[in-house]
Amino acid sequence: MNKKIIIIGAGPGGLQLAYYLEKNNMDYLILERANHVGHTFEYFPRHRQLISINKVYTGFDDNEINLRYDWNSLLSDEHAPLFKDYTKDYFPNADHIVNYFRDYAISHNLKIVYDAKVSNISKEDLFRIETENGYVYTCEKLVMAIGVNIPFIPKIKGIENCKTYVDTSVDPEDFINKRVLIIGKGNSGFETADNLVSTASKIHVCSPTPIKLAWKTHFVGHLRAVNNNLLDTYQLKSQNAIIDGDIEEIKEIDGEYHVTVHYGHANNEVEVLIYDDVILCAGFRFDDSMFADNTKPEMTIMNRFPNQKSNWESTNIDGLYFAGAVTQMRDFKKSTSAFIHGFRYNSKCLFHILNEDNNGVNWPSDSVSLNPEVITRKIIENVNRTSALWQQFGFIGDVIVIDNKKATYIHNIPVDYAIDTYCQDKEHYFIVTLEYGHEIFNKSPDIFNVTRVHRNDVENANQSAFLHPIVREYINGLVVNVHHIIEDFENNWKEEDVHIRPLKKFIYMCLKELVPLSL
Repeated sequence: MNKKIIIIGAGPGGLQLAYYLEKNNMDYLILERANHVGHTFEYFPRHRQLISINKVYTGFDDNEINLRYDWNSLLSDEHAPLFKDYTKDYFPNADHIVNYFRDYAISHNLKIVYDAKVSNISKEDLFRIETENGYVYTCEKLVMAIGVNIPFIPKIKGIENCKTYVDTSVDPEDFINKRVLIIGKGNSGFETADNLVSTASKIHVCSPTPIKLAWKTHFVGHLRAVNNNLLDTYQLKSQNAIIDGDIEEIKEIDGEYHVTVHYGHANNEVEVLIYDDVILCAGFRFDDSMFADNTKPEMTIMNRFPNQKSNWESTNIDGLYFAGAVTQMRDFKKSTSAFIHGFRYNSKCLFHILNEDNNGVNWPSDSVSLNPEVITRKIIENVNRTSALWQQFGFIGDVIVIDNKKATYIHNIPVDYAIDTYCQDKEHYFIVTLEYGHEIFNKSPDIFNVTRVHRNDVENANQSAFLHPIVREYINGLVVNVHHIIEDFENNWKEEDVHIRPLKKFIYMCLKELVPLSL
């Protein structure tokens, strides 16, 4: 069977892309190894609690604004189905999301072939996809939406003798009075530790680098509060500990694990610690084993992710694209592409990229008059409502391309991709994003005790710490002027003197040669 586009994987990234392909009558097909969608979420997270928030009650009736606080729903023009209709829990059980994905696929008539586990992918003129049950599919464009689906194994001597997050028991009773070492300080490691607090005699969590807390970095893949109970037990002397250090070797001797640790904060001290169990929770990597040697994508970031251009196309295999969690390679540990509430927008953007390539349809945009008042109102309207810029902060933005007669306002486009394509030959343009003032947070020793700029101090708006709009002016590809719309406690950038007038003044300054008007 031949298709224009084949998607491998009916997880959220693949489903989201398929929705827009289906909506626009494009020739596509999803191949899914299981007999239903969302198969991965039947097993992960292992302890079944999602850490993607499900905020049902926001006080808003606007579906677009509500997506800022809904981290599980997929996008659709119909705003249905929505995940909040399946559970009201803030941190839901993962079983609910499997049901949600099933209904999303059915309600939008997505074209999916089940029980189609791919065994080999090769390419000559077309991609050739072979499945274990003997079927062969061909396509012009191939989208891998299988996630990062196998454990990442760090280079530690003896690591092959350890359990992993994937295969260790989730029954705390199996660890009664045991000494447990968990390798990895991410959410999977602390989720596992939290499950064992009541039964293990001691739990150590170790990695070379210190814990990074999501509330400080604003990267939701760093340790979340919902998983960090073990920190209390460490600091309050309850036998558990967090270790910064390199594990040099793991030896299994008479049923025990002798672990050589080179401490990071103890004057280069090296010690052998003894455990009953060692559990590896070091994250995941992309599985490239199904690709023929001449079709394997180039890998990057410790060989964990396929290397991708700004359009999520492989850097070395033309026509091979990526969707879902694997797209985090482009904003690794900076924004939200590792999670549904981030990569759902990436999948929508990938649709626009494929639609332009296949059908010549340009990115959604508006033509607006070359008038500072009009451009300002357009920016203010969008930043107060957009979910894409809110969720994919600093990664997805709005672009305003200027010519002598008009401005073209391009909506919700990845910043790097816009610079590589739509802005490549443009002399003058603006890019609008929502971003944190990370340098302000980093100066404060306590993330909950940050000195904030006064809400009316527009002259020092660049000292805003929380998420706020930033407008950058580019001339010939270089940033020449930057304007910060001052942060607002409730994220309402609507006040005339504080938010609107300073922005209009900035736009006028940038366009004064083209628009000789006074404010």
